[in-house]
This record gives sequence, C-alpha cells and structure tokens, in this order.
Amino acid sequence: MPDNELKNILVTGTAGFIGYHLVQRLVKEGYNVTGIDNINSYYDVQLKLDRLKETGIEIPEKPDGKIQSSEHENYSFYKLDLNDREGLAKLFEQESFDVVINLAAQAGVRYSLENPHAYLESNITGFLNILEGCRHTSVGHLIYASSSSVYGNNDEVPFKTSDRVDTPVSLYAATKKSNELMAHTYSHLFDVPATGLRFFTVYGPWGRPDMALFKFADLMTAGKPIDVYNHGDMYRDFTYIDDIIESIVRLIPKIPGSSVVKPSEKVKDTGKQEKSNAPHRVFNIGHGSPVKLMDFIDTLEKNLGITAEKNMMPMQPGDVPRTWADVEDLFEVIDYKPKVSVEVGISEFIRWYKAYFEK
Repeated sequence: MPDNELKNILVTGTAGFIGYHLVQRLVKEGYNVTGIDNINSYYDVQLKLDRLKETGIEIPEKPDGKIQSSEHENYSFYKLDLNDREGLAKLFEQESFDVVINLAAQAGVRYSLENPHAYLESNITGFLNILEGCRHTSVGHLIYASSSSVYGNNDEVPFKTSDRVDTPVSLYAATKKSNELMAHTYSHLFDVPATGLRFFTVYGPWGRPDMALFKFADLMTAGKPIDVYNHGDMYRDFTYIDDIIESIVRLIPKIPGSSVVKPSEKVKDTGKQEKSNAPHRVFNIGHGSPVKLMDFIDTLEKNLGITAEKNMMPMQPGDVPRTWADVEDLFEVIDYKPKVSVEVGISEFIRWYKAYFEK
C-alpha cells in the first residue's frame, strides 16, 4: 500500500512502453494515478491506443478533459502534450500531485539525427513545464527518465553514476543530460526533490517497435534480413520491463534530501563528479550484466524458430559499442537488483508478440 503522503501520482507518457506497465502496477498497489500522453505518431499509434485500452482508457474522436478508466476507479487519463504550458499548469493546480513520474519524451537515438527539433520541444521545453508544475505546486518527489545514452563513448565499464557524462554522441543523449542538469537546478533553487533514472535498453511485452528486439522479430517473421551494426561486435545491458517497474515503484518513497536517502550519501568519491547538497539523485536502472548482440539474436532465433538472414553493418552515427550499468548504489537504496535473464525476457516478449499479432 502507498504511503498516505505520496498517494496521488502523475505519470506522463502512459501510452508508451514503460508508462503503460507502470500504470498497471501503480493502480494495483492502490495509488491514485493520473496519466497523460500526446499519442504522437513516432511509431504505430494503434499500439499506443491498445496499451491505453488495456488500462481501461478509450480515446474518443475529440478528447476533451479527463477520461476515466473503465477498469480502475483510481486511474484517469488526459490527452495532453508536455508543450501545452497552460494545459499542464492547469492540471497541476487541479490535481495536487504528491509524486510526478515523467516518462514522456521523444525517444530514439537514430531518429534524433533526422528530426532534431522534436527532441528540443519534448525533452527540453516539455520537461521545463514539468519542473515548473512541480515547483509551483510543491510536488513531494519528481522521478524522471534519463538514459544510459548520457555515458556516450565512456570507455570505463561498468558505467557509474559518478562518471563524467559531458561528451554525448547524439542529440537525444544531450537532451537527457540536459534534463539531469535542469532537475538539479530546480532541486537546488526551489527544493524540488528529484530522482533521475538512467535506463539501460529496456525490453519486454508491449515494447517499442523501433527497438532492436521488436524490429528483429518483425523482420524475421516477414522473412526479411536484419541489420546487425558494428558487425555484431556490440554489447547491451538489456533490462527487462518488470525489473524497471519494480525499481521505479521502490524509489517512490526514497526521497532525496529526506532521512530516507540524502543526495550525497552512499556515493563514492571518485574525483570525477562534484557532489551536491541539492535534493537530487541519479541512478542507473540496468540489469548489470551486458549481453553480446549476437547472443541476443541467437536467443531470439531459438524462440522464434527462425534463423535470421543478417546484414553485417558498420557502426551507426550516435551509437556506442557497449553499455553496462553499475547498479550497486541503486541496490543499497531499494534493496533490489534487476534479475530477469535475457532468456526469460525474450521468451516472455515472443509469447506476447505472437498473441498480439496472432502469429
């Protein structure tokens, strides 16, 4: 059951992959949840609408105002863009949120090369509007999505939150690092307690079609070749969605600056990153064990019963050869380490994939 002082939660991006799963968990836990999403067309809109439908949200042709879930009395939804400054401010004033979990963003490293303005509008201006809402309504805890992409071409592994992250290799990564700086500033100036989450390659049922697992499954079942970048010499810290959600839920009451977790405690002084007394923390949310891309593909082939035709490609601009999360500080705070293996995670994804597409 939720802490009575942290009962009303705003989740942004609830038509998205992580947002959908988080809503399902929070409503079962007894939180009062308000969701927002602009339902943009970056990828298949029908998938987003189907996720919402799973949580009891049916979007009318001309949505206007609150939509109550038919499945959960403690969940309601607004079709709202983070760039709607007035609409967002009005929502914050009306609902009096105790916690805000910001998962809405323009995602995708490669897409940021093609449509950079979308990243500034959503990830910078939109996030500023979230910060302003938290500031002016005294939100008790802001939790926001950052990304493992902030580590850029860091050649020291595993990636630690104390590492310097000022050499991004994509605009997407730059916007996520900007979010961390903006949140820290608001924590320092206006005492907004904030926790940033550097997600590492999230996958699982209801995932994003632009991510490798979903994309590979689509191509393989259609009998088409898959593109394998850096000639397969890549490693990713693949993290199953259930582990992501468990970590987020456990972090809700762990408010930076409180007696529960102070902003600088348990952070080893590596000399790489300055400490701060602002109520702001950043955590890696990853499995903690990188998997070679070719092994990942091999597991997918076994689950689908299909051998993929592979186009071996060079490294793509903005991409990195390896990600690997150090999650020790996260474990110390929430007493939980992500644990779902790639073998189990891919099996669960394929089970959902076949059922959803009736394959």
